[in-house]
Amino acid sequence: MAEFTTTKLNAESHLLLDQPLLRLPHELARKNFKTVQKHVEREREIILSSLKSTANASLAGQDATQTISSLDSMINRMQGLKRKMESLHGEEKILHQHSKKRIQHLQDLYEIPSLADVKYDEWSRVRLNRLLVDYLLRSGYGESARALAREKGIEELVDLEVFVQCHKIEESLRRKSTQECLAWCAENRPMMRKTSSLKNNLEFELRLQNYIELRRNGQLLEARHHAQKYIAPHKDTHLDKIHQAAGLLAFPPDTQAEPYKTMYSQSRWNSLAALFVRTHHELFSLPARPLLHIALSAGLSALKTPSCHSKFTSSSSNASSSTTSVCPICSTELNELARNLPYAHHTKSNVENDPVVLPNDRVYGRDRLLQMRDKLGLGPSQVKDPTTSEIFEESKIRKVYIS
Repeated sequence: MAEFTTTKLNAESHLLLDQPLLRLPHELARKNFKTVQKHVEREREIILSSLKSTANASLAGQDATQTISSLDSMINRMQGLKRKMESLHGEEKILHQHSKKRIQHLQDLYEIPSLADVKYDEWSRVRLNRLLVDYLLRSGYGESARALAREKGIEELVDLEVFVQCHKIEESLRRKSTQECLAWCAENRPMMRKTSSLKNNLEFELRLQNYIELRRNGQLLEARHHAQKYIAPHKDTHLDKIHQAAGLLAFPPDTQAEPYKTMYSQSRWNSLAALFVRTHHELFSLPARPLLHIALSAGLSALKTPSCHSKFTSSSSNASSSTTSVCPICSTELNELARNLPYAHHTKSNVENDPVVLPNDRVYGRDRLLQMRDKLGLGPSQVKDPTTSEIFEESKIRKVYIS
């Protein structure tokens, strides 16, 4: 029964890491639907207005050639709408196909009864490949991520195009260009307006940067016009920064006065790139950190114990240790990575039977100490610490009571 409890697979806990797998296609499908709705409503208003005007003009005696020309124009608009709808419908079909594959991938986990099942190894391997692709995409290695996804056959389980577009816009900001990011803001403005934490922040900072560049280049009149058109409308939410922007007109780019020196700083471009990435991930419900980091942190924390970073630890990472350990956290590769992570929360105790504490405050089972004494041929009143090799008098050890 204990073995079954240990190896039984809890699918719900596994899926905590996989929420973005379904959330992103849902957000993209919702965005696609809103785009369709916007196009249909706009064309509907234009067509109905044109149709009414054409009908009234025809009744008033308008030349038949003009009437036919107006009708042809309306037909061309409807054909253009049809092409847009077909393109958006194709995107929607792809999103539904991706969602279906991802749901099936998660459903496969519920059909695996045990962690010892070979199918769980296969499922875990697919997940690991997904995490690696996610990490590569977030790090800007789009082609490597695409090649890995293609090789492993998981293109429909990863979000290649979303991250590639994100990285492209991020890099454009680092190259000191706001054009691509402003276009992205315009495309996603309806969704951003519904998220209070995202509303106007990114677009305002982009417009402010354009204003700063105009001022840096000495284009004072253009800077004023730009501020009136794009910055002043944000007075309800960014009044302090607008006041600072107005003061910028009186200070040259080489000023040492704050906050104008900071506003002129080229490091603002890196801040804008970071702000865009945060906004992008929050808008599409993506974790701020790579999923590989989250999984690795959870795994390291689950295995970590206070002894893993003790100076007496038996590990390949501890030069003062004369013994070896099979603990992953004590290995050279993972020891430093786990150093700042919290310890695992254990609901069950794995303390040895009849525990006793040695004078160096290390706890062991009494039987283990006695067996080691007999094996090493120590005196009848001596015990040896298995980790530090210190020898103590048996009279100095104390019984431990777990409460």
